[in-house]
Amino acid sequence: MNYKEIIVNRGSPLGGIIIKPMQPEHAEQLEALQRFVFPNLAEEELLHAEQYKKHVEIFPEGQFVALDGDKVIGATSSTRYHFDINNQEHHTFYEIMGGGWFTTHDPNGDWLYGMDVSVHPDYRGKGIARALYRARHYTCKILGLKGQMTVGMLNGYFAVKDNMGIEEYYEKVKNHELFDPTVSVQEKIGFEIVGLMKDYLNDVTCGNAGAVIVMPLSPKGGQ
Repeated sequence: MNYKEIIVNRGSPLGGIIIKPMQPEHAEQLEALQRFVFPNLAEEELLHAEQYKKHVEIFPEGQFVALDGDKVIGATSSTRYHFDINNQEHHTFYEIMGGGWFTTHDPNGDWLYGMDVSVHPDYRGKGIARALYRARHYTCKILGLKGQMTVGMLNGYFAVKDNMGIEEYYEKVKNHELFDPTVSVQEKIGFEIVGLMKDYLNDVTCGNAGAVIVMPLSPKGGQ
């Protein structure tokens, strides 16, 4: 895989889509994509154009976009983070992203913390999100990190919120008794569910919670 340019789906109608390192000129489109893909997020939890420019300055290796020509149709942002699977520290999304400015980025962090992955609805189902995760994993490899982790939004909870609490929903998703449209798909990509982060963000769709998920570079990556 070439870190500078990764082309996905060559044989499909979207064969020209390219995964590339994020650049400052993508910032305005990235903010618009955030607002479209995450309509229920609180304003302070959305990423804005000036913040994207700062992310590229702070940690360019961790930021990628998916382009259809000059149009940004997908993206992922990340920081480096010290993470202990067996002793997880509670935090909110707002806290971990430094209010959107990624001031929490630790240049010596041993894990890649994925802040978000977004794909425009018109382009979903084409392997673009998977390609963005692969780009993040490649960053883990070239930087010698243990792997990537994130807190996946339990977006399927809203449909069953009147019948169970978020803890029960999380356990059913983890035990594969229920399918979650976000976290269960992330599992299929290669993530493992290792915890529940309650009161993580302000989004009723996921009960304000998320599943802590990891994708180590090796089976011992998180130990």
